[in-house]
Amino acid sequence: MNSKPVKMLFVLIFFLICGICFAADPAEGFWISVDEKTGKDTAGWEIFVRDGKLYGRILSAVGADRSTKAENCNDSYKGFPAAGKVSEMNVIGTTWIFGLVPDGKPGQWKNGNVIDPDEGKMYGCKITFHAAGGKFKVDTLEMRGTVGPLGRSQYWRKATKAQAESLK
Repeated sequence: MNSKPVKMLFVLIFFLICGICFAADPAEGFWISVDEKTGKDTAGWEIFVRDGKLYGRILSAVGADRSTKAENCNDSYKGFPAAGKVSEMNVIGTTWIFGLVPDGKPGQWKNGNVIDPDEGKMYGCKITFHAAGGKFKVDTLEMRGTVGPLGRSQYWRKATKAQAESLK
């Protein structure tokens, strides 16, 4: 019996399993946040996983430039992922979503926090990816901010890196 086809099959299965294990979570990538009241774009985001937790960094924001400071923020927040005074950090380039952990299925994250750099308030945060089709015409990220049992959701749309970096 020729062992070459068996070895090739093993290698193919190995790479397929590795690809599945190391595939990016569907929530990762570039997104445009949309104000739930006005329907207008507010910011471009990069959502990423680091050390098994989900984070989100603002890449661009309507009405803000690279030098705009988060001056309405407190100097510190519990669990904030960057050193230094938060109130002196730039709105753009700072990670405002942090510490979310997987919630059982790919694209579902819970028990994290989000800080609104305009108001300086910190909220609980849950993120859910919704694939295009059915209720959602395009890939959509639901970002839910909570205070205790109360909360509200924003629905963000998938973007390219260039789109996420270009809001003004």
